[in-house]
Amino acid sequence: MQLRYGFRLYPDAGQRTALAKAFGCARVVFNDAVRAREDARGAGLAFPAAGELSRKLITEAKRTKERCWLGEVSSVVLQQSLRDAEAAYRNFFASLKGTRKGPRLGAPRFKSRKDTRQSIRFTANARWKITEAGRLNLPKIGAVKVKWSRILPATPTSVTVVKDSAGRYFASFVVDADTAADAARMPDTDRAIGIDLGLTHFAVFSDGTKIGSPRFLRRAEKKLKKAQRELSRKQKGSKNRAKARLKVARAHSKVTDARREFHHQLSTRLIRENQAIAVEDLAVAGLGRTRLAKSVHDAGWARFIGMLEYKAARYGRTLVRIGRFEPTSQICSTCGVKDGPKPLNVREWTCTACGTHHDRDHNAALNIKTAAGLAVSACGAPVRPEPVLAQCEETGSRGIPTGNRAA
Repeated sequence: MQLRYGFRLYPDAGQRTALAKAFGCARVVFNDAVRAREDARGAGLAFPAAGELSRKLITEAKRTKERCWLGEVSSVVLQQSLRDAEAAYRNFFASLKGTRKGPRLGAPRFKSRKDTRQSIRFTANARWKITEAGRLNLPKIGAVKVKWSRILPATPTSVTVVKDSAGRYFASFVVDADTAADAARMPDTDRAIGIDLGLTHFAVFSDGTKIGSPRFLRRAEKKLKKAQRELSRKQKGSKNRAKARLKVARAHSKVTDARREFHHQLSTRLIRENQAIAVEDLAVAGLGRTRLAKSVHDAGWARFIGMLEYKAARYGRTLVRIGRFEPTSQICSTCGVKDGPKPLNVREWTCTACGTHHDRDHNAALNIKTAAGLAVSACGAPVRPEPVLAQCEETGSRGIPTGNRAA
């Protein structure tokens, strides 16, 4: 398994200038590759191979007056930019054929020098290294100061230098993780848990624990609105507008960083304490088009489940996703009777069959755990309520499962 470790960089003025040159050269080579491919497609010719593009766009271009400045940066950066163009076309064609998972991708587009996020990548043959003083020595850039927040578990295979929209610099190292050693470092446990993700509470566990929703975006809305209003009043193309845009980006980056830190801490805690975790496969993209869109995106369910997924694979845990159409809010976790759909404002209800009073989210978490096969009886056998036939007047009773609620 490959993992990324990110660290903050603090380049000086000369290094920032060198990085800007590297970003610009990488962008030009990428755009030249896209233009060469599009020209070949328009002429009805075969796409030029990677070797031919490398010779024309890098080796021969450096000898011309128009592209001689490509020699001022590391050649590895330019080669990796060509690889990025190759990967973009490869993913595009795989998406057209339907062999690539996820949403459909469009054809690669030209990069702009006004893009707020820029990056370059150095592989091992670029001869970059970490000095004894703890600085990152990059070819034709120099030894850049790094804020080390932790120790790298192994020797990195590559490093990507990123400048984000807030003007911050980061180094992202790719490390081959030893999953066997990581799993041995995390002791086994006999605990299993079901998690119901929501908006009133970010997560409710099957053991009754409730994690409040931090609402990072909602809490920062007042400051964001003020910064955005100041940006809208600045003249386009002016330096004051650039400063205002940077202020807005920094405000958004604080929200993003706080949300990511919350997700990391909670996911690590769950992986450490539980051997198996069950979650619901929510339709986040669909919910993002409803009136709850801002709250759904503020919660960041998809990123949180992604963290659980890779950490479970790394530390030898089990993550089970149940279908989004499982009626977890309609089934009594005690007797298994399906009590029908309920509007979102109903947070508590009483089962008409057994009389058990349920908290909506806790009951859903218990049903998620049961549906994943993680609940066990007193004798140790898996517990799952027997299916109950729907009544004729019940919604979705023609053999079609009814959709689950949003929270």
